[in-house]
Amino acid sequence: MTSDPITARITDYANRADPYPLYAELRKTPVRREDDGTYLVSTYHEVRSLANDPRLSNDTRNRPPGYARPGQPEEESGLPPSFIFTDPPVHDRLRDTINRPFGPPHSPGFLDSLRGELARVVTELLDSFEGKDEVDIVEDFSYPLPVTAICKVLGVPREDEPRFHGWADALASALDPRPGGGDDGQEKGQRARQELGSYLSDLIETKRRHPGPGILSALAPDMTPADLEATAVLLLVAGHETTVNAITNTTLTLLRHPDVLDRFLRNPDLAVPLIEEVLRYEPPVQFVPWTTALADIDVAGTTIPEGSPVWLMLAAANRDPQRFLDPDRFDPDRKDNEHLGFYTGIHYCFGAPLARIELHLAVPELFRRVRFSRLLEDPPPYRANAVLRGPRHLRVAIDGVTA
Repeated sequence: MTSDPITARITDYANRADPYPLYAELRKTPVRREDDGTYLVSTYHEVRSLANDPRLSNDTRNRPPGYARPGQPEEESGLPPSFIFTDPPVHDRLRDTINRPFGPPHSPGFLDSLRGELARVVTELLDSFEGKDEVDIVEDFSYPLPVTAICKVLGVPREDEPRFHGWADALASALDPRPGGGDDGQEKGQRARQELGSYLSDLIETKRRHPGPGILSALAPDMTPADLEATAVLLLVAGHETTVNAITNTTLTLLRHPDVLDRFLRNPDLAVPLIEEVLRYEPPVQFVPWTTALADIDVAGTTIPEGSPVWLMLAAANRDPQRFLDPDRFDPDRKDNEHLGFYTGIHYCFGAPLARIELHLAVPELFRRVRFSRLLEDPPPYRANAVLRGPRHLRVAIDGVTA
């Protein structure tokens, strides 16, 4: 037991710009118990093992009474938990059903069919940089693209996309586990959940009567309206906020490493290992704070008692020197880069294929067309959320845009 609540330091906004020294400190005790009974697991092999352990539950209803439960606004809205907050067999049934229209083997061409329209969105966003000497990468580029992508996946009419921005922000804030500081975020999350739920309920009913493009139409015959609504909310948060952060973190990392950027400009084929290295080095999801031990679990010489809340520290594990050589160095030539940027196990990021498509469309074209001058703020201001970590703004000076 420790009297030093490192969870409070991790969630403290003062450490948002650079949480990695805290993670290094945390790894000295691979399984650490906080005074409130929370266990933090921070080393690579231990995190990976627990993420694949059926004795660790994602269902927040298994949390001890009175303990913070990320995702709670769904429950308070009367909807079932979305599948990320369920365990087998419910999780497996829902995920398998949802995957049928989303990807292989049932719909192998669905995501590829989105490439053309998403590429056009990238072009339009970069065209809007013309005549400017300063842009905000978040507001002007990395934020608009993923909301278009997830709305295309769901089948949301293009004119309704702007409404999803505020909803996505509020719902993501509800995942923030800040001790004593998350009440406002939970309230905003619930209001957004209710507004979005009302919108989605009408849209799902419309899709039932008049099927159209997108997975809501495809799933309507096979899922209850409540399960489908909860799934749509999950896809909005998971498919939007994480990709915004991934694109922004990649941009910031490259601008901070001009030697790598120069190589990338000369060799666009570097995109694949470069993006995977950013997902290790600056993962968009820093940790998973909603798991609970369903039984006593022995790990790294420590027993996590049944009923204990567990935080799996993905970003700390991604920089574990026992797994990655020189882990604090950004190295796109890194071999065997089996990072946890998209998690692992049965809860591996459902939207990872879509996120990678967006990253590979957005990042090479951004740096091909835009002549960057310098970062205007470094570190930039970050979002409040410690779980879905990324800059709130990324202001850069530019010297023009090529065709």
